[in-house]
Amino acid sequence: MPDELPRIETERTDQGLRALPLGQWTAGQLSAARVWRGVQAALRGAGGTSGWDLRRVQALDHLGALTLWDHWGRQWPAALEASDEQRALLERVAAFPPEAPRRPPPSLGQRLDALGLAVIGVLRQMRDFVTLMGQLLLDFLRLLANPRRGPWRDFSGHLFRIGAQALPITALVGFLIGVVLAYLMSQVLRQFGAETYIVNILGLALIRELGPLLAAVLIAGRSGSAITAQIGVMRVTEELDAMRVLGIPAGFRLVLPRALALAIAMPLLSVWTTLASLIGGMLAADITLGITPAYFYEALPKVVPLANLTLACAKAAVFGVSIALIGCHYGLRVKPNTESLGQGTTASVVASITAVILIDALFAVLFKSVGMWR
Repeated sequence: MPDELPRIETERTDQGLRALPLGQWTAGQLSAARVWRGVQAALRGAGGTSGWDLRRVQALDHLGALTLWDHWGRQWPAALEASDEQRALLERVAAFPPEAPRRPPPSLGQRLDALGLAVIGVLRQMRDFVTLMGQLLLDFLRLLANPRRGPWRDFSGHLFRIGAQALPITALVGFLIGVVLAYLMSQVLRQFGAETYIVNILGLALIRELGPLLAAVLIAGRSGSAITAQIGVMRVTEELDAMRVLGIPAGFRLVLPRALALAIAMPLLSVWTTLASLIGGMLAADITLGITPAYFYEALPKVVPLANLTLACAKAAVFGVSIALIGCHYGLRVKPNTESLGQGTTASVVASITAVILIDALFAVLFKSVGMWR
Protein backbone atom coordinates (compact mmCIF):
# COMPACT_ATOMS: atom_id res chain seq x y z
CA MET A 1 0.00 0.00 0.00
CA PRO A 2 1.29 3.53 -0.72
CA ASP A 3 0.47 4.66 2.85
CA GLU A 4 2.78 1.95 4.23
CA LEU A 5 5.86 3.12 2.25
CA PRO A 6 8.43 4.89 4.42
CA ARG A 7 8.63 8.59 3.64
CA ILE A 8 9.35 11.92 5.29
CA GLU A 9 7.28 15.07 5.41
CA THR A 10 8.22 18.36 7.01
CA GLU A 11 6.32 21.00 8.90
CA ARG A 12 7.33 24.43 10.09
CA THR A 13 7.08 25.17 13.82
CA ASP A 14 8.16 28.00 16.10
CA GLN A 15 11.45 26.16 16.71
CA GLY A 16 12.11 25.69 12.99
CA LEU A 17 11.58 22.97 10.40
CA ARG A 18 10.62 19.57 11.84
CA ALA A 19 10.81 16.18 10.04
CA LEU A 20 7.80 13.82 10.21
CA PRO A 21 8.63 10.23 9.17
CA LEU A 22 5.55 8.33 7.96
CA GLY A 23 4.76 4.79 6.88
CA GLN A 24 6.39 1.56 7.98
CA TRP A 25 10.12 1.82 8.66
CA THR A 26 10.70 -1.91 8.71
CA ALA A 27 13.00 -4.39 6.99
CA GLY A 28 10.12 -5.62 4.82
CA GLN A 29 9.70 -2.15 3.31
CA LEU A 30 13.33 -0.96 3.29
CA SER A 31 14.68 -4.13 1.63
CA ALA A 32 13.20 -3.10 -1.73
CA ALA A 33 15.84 -1.27 -3.80
CA ARG A 34 13.40 1.33 -5.13
CA VAL A 35 12.06 2.08 -1.66
CA TRP A 36 15.56 2.27 -0.19
CA ARG A 37 16.65 4.81 -2.81
CA GLY A 38 13.58 6.89 -2.07
CA VAL A 39 14.29 6.78 1.68
CA GLN A 40 17.88 7.87 1.15
CA ALA A 41 16.75 10.76 -1.01
CA ALA A 42 14.16 11.77 1.61
CA LEU A 43 16.78 11.66 4.37
CA ARG A 44 19.10 13.88 2.35
CA GLY A 45 16.24 16.31 1.82
CA ALA A 46 15.59 16.44 5.57
CA GLY A 47 19.14 17.39 6.43
CA GLY A 48 18.29 20.96 7.47
CA THR A 49 15.57 20.08 9.98
CA SER A 50 15.89 21.07 13.64
CA GLY A 51 13.77 18.29 15.15
CA TRP A 52 12.17 14.91 14.50
CA ASP A 53 8.70 13.57 15.36
CA LEU A 54 8.39 9.78 15.07
CA ARG A 55 4.95 9.42 16.60
CA ARG A 56 3.22 9.11 13.22
CA VAL A 57 5.36 6.17 12.12
CA GLN A 58 3.13 3.10 11.65
CA ALA A 59 5.88 0.54 12.46
CA LEU A 60 9.54 0.80 13.40
CA ASP A 61 11.95 -2.13 13.70
CA HIS A 62 15.69 -2.44 14.27
CA LEU A 63 16.61 -1.69 10.63
CA GLY A 64 14.45 1.42 10.53
CA ALA A 65 15.90 2.68 13.81
CA LEU A 66 19.43 1.99 12.59
CA THR A 67 18.73 3.92 9.36
CA LEU A 68 17.59 6.96 11.32
CA TRP A 69 20.46 6.66 13.82
CA ASP A 70 23.05 6.57 11.03
CA HIS A 71 21.43 9.57 9.36
CA TRP A 72 21.62 11.50 12.63
CA GLY A 73 25.37 10.91 12.70
CA ARG A 74 25.07 8.34 15.54
CA GLN A 75 23.96 11.03 18.01
CA TRP A 76 20.61 12.24 19.27
CA PRO A 77 18.97 15.10 17.37
CA ALA A 78 18.35 18.43 19.08
CA ALA A 79 14.62 17.72 19.45
CA LEU A 80 13.01 14.29 19.27
CA GLU A 81 9.38 13.31 19.78
CA ALA A 82 8.82 9.54 19.99
CA SER A 83 6.79 6.95 21.83
CA ASP A 84 8.26 4.95 24.69
CA GLU A 85 8.69 1.86 22.48
CA GLN A 86 10.38 3.86 19.72
CA ARG A 87 12.73 5.59 22.15
CA ALA A 88 13.65 2.26 23.79
CA LEU A 89 14.46 0.78 20.37
CA LEU A 90 16.60 3.79 19.46
CA GLU A 91 18.43 3.55 22.78
CA ARG A 92 19.26 -0.12 22.10
CA VAL A 93 20.62 0.80 18.67
CA ALA A 94 22.65 3.62 20.22
CA ALA A 95 24.04 1.34 22.92
CA PHE A 96 24.98 -1.53 20.59
CA PRO A 97 25.77 -0.10 17.14
CA PRO A 98 26.82 -2.65 14.49
CA GLU A 99 30.55 -2.74 13.87
CA ALA A 100 32.29 -3.67 10.69
CA PRO A 101 34.04 -7.03 10.98
CA ARG A 102 37.72 -6.65 11.65
CA ARG A 103 40.06 -8.74 9.60
CA PRO A 104 42.91 -10.27 11.55
CA PRO A 105 46.37 -9.13 10.44
CA PRO A 106 47.95 -11.48 7.91
CA SER A 107 50.28 -14.06 9.34
CA LEU A 108 53.86 -14.57 8.24
CA GLY A 109 52.83 -17.54 6.12
CA GLN A 110 50.16 -15.51 4.34
CA ARG A 111 52.63 -12.72 3.63
CA LEU A 112 55.12 -15.20 2.22
CA ASP A 113 52.36 -16.71 0.07
CA ALA A 114 51.44 -13.26 -1.25
CA LEU A 115 55.10 -12.50 -2.00
CA GLY A 116 55.49 -15.82 -3.79
CA LEU A 117 52.39 -15.22 -5.88
CA ALA A 118 53.65 -11.75 -6.82
CA VAL A 119 57.02 -13.17 -7.87
CA ILE A 120 55.34 -15.92 -9.90
CA GLY A 121 53.15 -13.30 -11.60
CA VAL A 122 56.20 -11.21 -12.55
CA LEU A 123 58.02 -14.28 -13.88
CA ARG A 124 55.00 -15.28 -15.93
CA GLN A 125 54.81 -11.81 -17.44
CA MET A 126 58.51 -11.93 -18.29
CA ARG A 127 58.08 -15.37 -19.84
CA ASP A 128 55.12 -14.20 -21.93
CA PHE A 129 56.99 -11.08 -23.06
CA VAL A 130 60.07 -13.06 -24.09
CA THR A 131 57.79 -15.49 -25.94
CA LEU A 132 56.18 -12.55 -27.73
CA MET A 133 59.59 -11.22 -28.75
CA GLY A 134 60.62 -14.61 -30.12
CA GLN A 135 57.34 -14.98 -31.99
CA LEU A 136 57.82 -11.51 -33.50
CA LEU A 137 61.27 -12.55 -34.76
CA LEU A 138 59.87 -15.74 -36.30
CA ASP A 139 57.02 -13.80 -37.93
CA PHE A 140 59.50 -11.28 -39.34
CA LEU A 141 61.58 -14.10 -40.86
CA ARG A 142 58.37 -15.57 -42.30
CA LEU A 143 57.61 -12.18 -43.84
CA LEU A 144 61.08 -11.99 -45.40
CA ALA A 145 60.63 -15.48 -46.84
CA ASN A 146 57.28 -14.63 -48.45
CA PRO A 147 56.70 -10.86 -48.61
CA ARG A 148 53.61 -11.17 -50.81
CA ARG A 149 51.67 -12.87 -48.01
CA GLY A 150 52.48 -10.13 -45.50
CA PRO A 151 49.79 -8.07 -43.70
CA TRP A 152 50.59 -4.95 -45.73
CA ARG A 153 47.11 -3.47 -45.52
CA ASP A 154 47.19 -3.58 -41.73
CA PHE A 155 50.72 -2.21 -41.80
CA SER A 156 49.77 0.79 -43.93
CA GLY A 157 46.76 1.56 -41.77
CA HIS A 158 48.79 1.48 -38.57
CA LEU A 159 51.56 3.53 -40.19
CA PHE A 160 49.04 6.24 -41.08
CA ARG A 161 47.36 6.28 -37.67
CA ILE A 162 50.57 6.06 -35.65
CA GLY A 163 52.75 8.26 -37.85
CA ALA A 164 50.82 10.74 -39.96
CA GLN A 165 48.09 11.50 -37.42
CA ALA A 166 50.68 12.12 -34.69
CA LEU A 167 52.52 14.85 -36.63
CA PRO A 168 50.55 17.85 -35.24
CA ILE A 169 50.83 16.99 -31.55
CA THR A 170 54.52 16.01 -31.75
CA ALA A 171 55.36 19.20 -33.65
CA LEU A 172 53.50 21.36 -31.14
CA VAL A 173 55.14 19.77 -28.11
CA GLY A 174 58.58 19.81 -29.73
CA PHE A 175 58.25 23.49 -30.70
CA LEU A 176 57.21 24.50 -27.18
CA ILE A 177 60.01 22.47 -25.57
CA GLY A 178 62.55 24.15 -27.85
CA VAL A 179 61.23 27.59 -26.92
CA VAL A 180 61.31 26.81 -23.19
CA LEU A 181 64.86 25.41 -23.30
CA ALA A 182 66.19 28.36 -25.29
CA TYR A 183 64.60 30.89 -22.94
CA LEU A 184 65.95 29.16 -19.84
CA MET A 185 69.46 28.66 -21.18
CA SER A 186 69.69 32.19 -22.54
CA GLN A 187 69.39 33.59 -19.02
CA VAL A 188 72.39 31.57 -17.84
CA LEU A 189 74.57 31.93 -20.93
CA ARG A 190 74.16 35.72 -20.97
CA GLN A 191 75.71 35.94 -17.50
CA PHE A 192 78.93 34.34 -18.75
CA GLY A 193 79.02 35.96 -22.20
CA ALA A 194 78.63 32.56 -23.86
CA GLU A 195 75.54 33.26 -25.95
CA THR A 196 76.85 31.43 -29.02
CA TYR A 197 77.07 28.16 -27.10
CA ILE A 198 73.29 27.93 -27.14
CA VAL A 199 73.69 26.29 -30.55
CA ASN A 200 75.84 23.53 -29.04
CA ILE A 201 73.50 22.93 -26.11
CA LEU A 202 70.25 23.01 -28.08
CA GLY A 203 71.63 20.97 -30.96
CA LEU A 204 73.09 18.21 -28.83
CA ALA A 205 70.22 18.06 -26.33
CA LEU A 206 67.40 18.12 -28.87
CA ILE A 207 68.90 15.97 -31.62
CA ARG A 208 70.49 13.32 -29.43
CA GLU A 209 68.12 13.08 -26.44
CA LEU A 210 64.97 15.17 -26.19
CA GLY A 211 63.70 14.77 -29.75
CA PRO A 212 63.51 10.96 -29.71
CA LEU A 213 62.46 10.88 -26.05
CA LEU A 214 59.60 13.36 -26.49
CA ALA A 215 58.30 11.57 -29.56
CA ALA A 216 58.50 8.19 -27.82
CA VAL A 217 56.67 9.37 -24.69
CA LEU A 218 53.90 10.94 -26.78
CA ILE A 219 53.54 7.84 -28.94
CA ALA A 220 53.58 5.58 -25.86
CA GLY A 221 50.65 7.50 -24.40
CA ARG A 222 48.82 7.94 -27.68
CA SER A 223 49.44 4.82 -29.74
CA GLY A 224 50.61 2.36 -27.07
CA SER A 225 47.32 2.71 -25.22
CA ALA A 226 45.40 2.43 -28.50
CA ILE A 227 47.18 -0.83 -29.36
CA THR A 228 46.32 -2.34 -25.99
CA ALA A 229 42.72 -1.13 -26.22
CA GLN A 230 42.26 -2.50 -29.75
CA ILE A 231 43.56 -5.96 -28.93
CA GLY A 232 41.78 -5.91 -25.56
CA VAL A 233 38.45 -5.17 -27.23
CA MET A 234 39.09 -8.11 -29.54
CA ARG A 235 39.50 -10.24 -26.43
CA VAL A 236 36.27 -8.90 -24.92
CA THR A 237 34.32 -9.49 -28.14
CA GLU A 238 35.91 -12.97 -28.55
CA GLU A 239 37.55 -12.08 -31.87
CA LEU A 240 40.86 -13.51 -30.67
CA ASP A 241 39.15 -16.82 -29.93
CA ALA A 242 37.61 -16.78 -33.41
CA MET A 243 41.04 -16.16 -34.96
CA ARG A 244 42.49 -19.10 -33.05
CA VAL A 245 39.64 -21.36 -34.18
CA LEU A 246 40.14 -20.29 -37.80
CA GLY A 247 43.89 -20.92 -37.57
CA ILE A 248 44.87 -17.24 -38.07
CA PRO A 249 48.13 -16.52 -36.18
CA ALA A 250 47.57 -13.58 -33.87
CA GLY A 251 51.26 -12.65 -33.84
CA PHE A 252 51.52 -12.42 -37.63
CA ARG A 253 48.26 -10.49 -38.05
CA LEU A 254 48.24 -8.31 -34.94
CA VAL A 255 51.73 -7.89 -33.49
CA LEU A 256 53.92 -7.84 -36.61
CA PRO A 257 52.20 -4.99 -38.52
CA ARG A 258 52.09 -2.79 -35.43
CA ALA A 259 55.75 -3.43 -34.60
CA LEU A 260 56.83 -2.71 -38.19
CA ALA A 261 54.72 0.45 -38.33
CA LEU A 262 56.19 1.78 -35.09
CA ALA A 263 59.75 0.79 -36.06
CA ILE A 264 59.42 2.89 -39.23
CA ALA A 265 57.29 5.72 -37.88
CA MET A 266 59.29 6.42 -34.71
CA PRO A 267 62.58 7.52 -36.42
CA LEU A 268 60.58 9.78 -38.75
CA LEU A 269 58.60 11.23 -35.86
CA SER A 270 61.83 11.71 -33.94
CA VAL A 271 63.35 13.75 -36.76
CA TRP A 272 60.09 15.69 -37.14
CA THR A 273 59.93 16.48 -33.41
CA THR A 274 63.60 17.47 -33.37
CA LEU A 275 63.10 19.86 -36.31
CA ALA A 276 60.10 21.47 -34.62
CA SER A 277 62.01 21.90 -31.36
CA LEU A 278 65.04 23.34 -33.18
CA ILE A 279 62.79 25.85 -34.93
CA GLY A 280 61.32 26.86 -31.60
CA GLY A 281 64.80 27.14 -30.08
CA MET A 282 66.07 29.23 -33.01
CA LEU A 283 63.18 31.68 -32.74
CA ALA A 284 63.61 32.01 -28.97
CA ALA A 285 67.39 32.46 -29.35
CA ASP A 286 66.84 35.17 -31.97
CA ILE A 287 64.45 37.02 -29.67
CA THR A 288 66.41 36.70 -26.42
CA LEU A 289 70.05 36.62 -27.55
CA GLY A 290 69.97 38.08 -31.05
CA ILE A 291 71.38 34.91 -32.60
CA THR A 292 69.87 34.77 -36.06
CA PRO A 293 68.48 31.57 -37.62
CA ALA A 294 71.10 31.95 -40.39
CA TYR A 295 73.93 31.69 -37.86
CA PHE A 296 72.14 28.83 -36.15
CA TYR A 297 71.78 26.98 -39.45
CA GLU A 298 75.45 27.54 -40.32
CA ALA A 299 76.91 26.62 -36.92
CA LEU A 300 74.74 23.60 -36.09
CA PRO A 301 76.47 21.06 -38.44
CA LYS A 302 79.87 22.19 -37.14
CA VAL A 303 79.13 21.68 -33.45
CA VAL A 304 76.84 18.63 -33.59
CA PRO A 305 78.26 15.65 -35.55
CA LEU A 306 75.97 13.70 -37.83
CA ALA A 307 76.49 10.57 -35.71
CA ASN A 308 74.10 12.05 -33.13
CA LEU A 309 71.26 12.03 -35.63
CA THR A 310 72.06 8.44 -36.61
CA LEU A 311 72.10 7.40 -32.97
CA ALA A 312 68.81 9.19 -32.36
CA CYS A 313 67.10 7.41 -35.26
CA ALA A 314 68.40 4.00 -34.15
CA LYS A 315 67.25 4.70 -30.62
CA ALA A 316 63.82 5.80 -31.87
CA ALA A 317 63.42 2.55 -33.81
CA VAL A 318 64.12 0.56 -30.63
CA PHE A 319 61.61 2.76 -28.81
CA GLY A 320 58.98 1.98 -31.43
CA VAL A 321 59.42 -1.78 -31.30
CA SER A 322 59.38 -1.71 -27.50
CA ILE A 323 56.16 0.32 -27.38
CA ALA A 324 54.50 -2.03 -29.87
CA LEU A 325 55.57 -5.15 -27.98
CA ILE A 326 54.44 -3.79 -24.62
CA GLY A 327 51.11 -2.63 -26.03
CA CYS A 328 50.45 -6.00 -27.67
CA HIS A 329 51.63 -7.87 -24.56
CA TYR A 330 49.13 -6.15 -22.28
CA GLY A 331 46.41 -6.31 -24.94
CA LEU A 332 46.75 -10.09 -25.25
CA ARG A 333 46.63 -10.43 -21.44
CA VAL A 334 43.29 -8.62 -21.15
CA LYS A 335 40.52 -10.76 -19.70
CA PRO A 336 37.04 -10.71 -21.28
CA ASN A 337 35.68 -7.89 -19.11
CA THR A 338 35.80 -4.10 -19.28
CA GLU A 339 37.56 -3.68 -15.93
CA SER A 340 40.54 -5.72 -17.12
CA LEU A 341 40.57 -3.68 -20.33
CA GLY A 342 40.96 -0.43 -18.41
CA GLN A 343 43.63 -1.87 -16.12
CA GLY A 344 45.58 -3.28 -19.07
CA THR A 345 45.50 0.03 -20.94
CA THR A 346 46.77 1.93 -17.91
CA ALA A 347 49.51 -0.61 -17.23
CA SER A 348 50.54 -0.52 -20.89
CA VAL A 349 51.07 3.25 -20.88
CA VAL A 350 53.03 3.18 -17.61
CA ALA A 351 55.20 0.27 -18.72
CA SER A 352 55.85 1.81 -22.14
CA ILE A 353 56.99 5.16 -20.75
CA THR A 354 59.14 3.43 -18.14
CA ALA A 355 60.71 1.20 -20.79
CA VAL A 356 61.42 4.21 -23.02
CA ILE A 357 63.24 6.02 -20.22
CA LEU A 358 65.24 2.91 -19.27
CA ILE A 359 66.25 2.26 -22.88
CA ASP A 360 67.25 5.90 -23.30
CA ALA A 361 69.45 5.69 -20.20
CA LEU A 362 71.00 2.46 -21.51
CA PHE A 363 71.80 4.09 -24.87
CA ALA A 364 73.28 7.11 -23.09
CA VAL A 365 75.67 4.87 -21.15
CA LEU A 366 76.62 2.53 -23.99
CA PHE A 367 77.13 5.24 -26.63
CA LYS A 368 78.46 8.04 -24.45
CA SER A 369 81.48 8.55 -26.74
CA VAL A 370 79.56 8.40 -30.02
CA GLY A 371 78.93 11.74 -31.69
CA MET A 372 81.13 13.76 -29.35
CA TRP A 373 83.98 15.99 -30.54
CA ARG A 374 87.28 15.13 -28.94
